[in-house]
This record gives sequence, C-alpha cells and structure tokens, in this order.
Amino acid sequence: MQKELLTKKDVATIGEEISHEMAADFVGAYHQANPNDVTGYTIGRTIIDQILAQPGCVGMRFYNALNEAGQKTLVYVAVDASGNDLIQKVVVENGGKLSSVPTIVADRTLPVPGSLPSWLWPY
Repeated sequence: MQKELLTKKDVATIGEEISHEMAADFVGAYHQANPNDVTGYTIGRTIIDQILAQPGCVGMRFYNALNEAGQKTLVYVAVDASGNDLIQKVVVENGGKLSSVPTIVADRTLPVPGSLPSWLWPY
C-alpha cells in the first residue's frame, strides 16, 4: 500500500510547508502522548547535502532506529523518483571501469535536550 502511494506521486514533491501553529499542534500532541521520548533531532546541512547530491536522489527517507548504545535515533537515506531507497550507485573507476558502490546512509543525529522550545508552547 505505501509503495503504491509513493509510485503514484512525484516523490520529489512529497512534503509541504505548514504554519508555525500547525507545527506546534503536531509536535505538542506528540509530546503530550510521549512526554519521556526524545524531543527531536538536529541534523547538519553537510550530510543532508551529501545525500541529496547523490545521482538519482530526489528526496530522503528517515527510519526510526536504535544506535549501538540502545538510544533512539534516525537513519536517513536517499530516495529515487520511484520511491525506492538508493543503496547502490554506479561510479567510474580509474581506467573507465564502472562499479557499483554503496550510497551514503547516515545517522549521528544530535538529540534535542530538554523541553520543547518556546515557539512550540503552550505544550
């Protein structure tokens, strides 16, 4: 079902801007339902740019995960126009030989500590 939904929509256009009020409602509702969960994650532009710059990448997918210390985190990967995770890419080696190598798959988010920022209140 999810795969079918992705293939019927232009993957590059998934997502849209929402208002600050709607964002506050969404995040606040999650925080109220999960008060002891991680508040959020910070991801730097460098790794996002590296993932998006990969050949065939039109978007990103974020997977909930547990790291080697058992802490909740995100693993993020490139997605192609068909909605598939990009896990291999073709590169040209010395001498012109084509090879398939793994794409960038990332983690090492920085969990946002403490309570929600003021713009997300009254939650």
